[in-house]
Amino acid sequence: MWAYRSGEDSDEPIVLLDYRPGRGQIHPQTFLGDYRGILVSDGYTAWRTLNGATHVGCMAHSRRRFVDALKARKNGGGPPEQALRFFEQLYRIERQAREIKPDAGETQAECIYRFRQQHSLPVLNALKTWLDNIAPKVVPDTKLGDAVSYTLNQWDYLTRYTSDGRMPIDNNILERDIRVFATGRKSWLFSDTADGARASAVIYSLMLTCRACGVDPLIWLRHVLTELPQRDDDADIGDLLPINFSKTSAA
Repeated sequence: MWAYRSGEDSDEPIVLLDYRPGRGQIHPQTFLGDYRGILVSDGYTAWRTLNGATHVGCMAHSRRRFVDALKARKNGGGPPEQALRFFEQLYRIERQAREIKPDAGETQAECIYRFRQQHSLPVLNALKTWLDNIAPKVVPDTKLGDAVSYTLNQWDYLTRYTSDGRMPIDNNILERDIRVFATGRKSWLFSDTADGARASAVIYSLMLTCRACGVDPLIWLRHVLTELPQRDDDADIGDLLPINFSKTSAA
């Protein structure tokens, strides 16, 4: 199951799950086509084959590896804890960046960019120095070795968010959205048929988009099931989408 989401600041948020029979690069290539915008993702190589997109790495995926490395230590502490202090600083800066008000004539994105340049870059530079120093000392086939290697290999992508205030530091917003699907999957394990998987993807996409739009899924579903039978087969039903339903409800 492939998951996509519009940006956190989008006026029309969409969460979309797309079932495809595999994890090959052809699937995001087919879905996104010649997309030319910002694409935040983990380090999976299939995403990097989308040549038109501006790729941004997910800092949370890097941080998570150091969390796993810390859990693997019998006595805790050590290098994983040292690394996590850098991540703690970076995320604290992000929270602060969202709270400050832009100067006169400055957009919010420009304000965030300026704040990151002043505060995030020094922390990232210090983290890079730390990684370069410790890399020769860690055993590759360990949790810590994996965390250090992943972060260094993805460095250009992980730090790209500092070049544009519109770019998020991670894709946690999508991770939170699809958590309900990931949790459910642990119970049912798999779909019985491809058609069932596609149907599941559609239902989850609609329900999660409702939530992203601030629409109660049950209220929306009741409205759609009441309204659809009254429409002609060839009628435009775009107004029934969650993003349009939220506008109608607000009005």
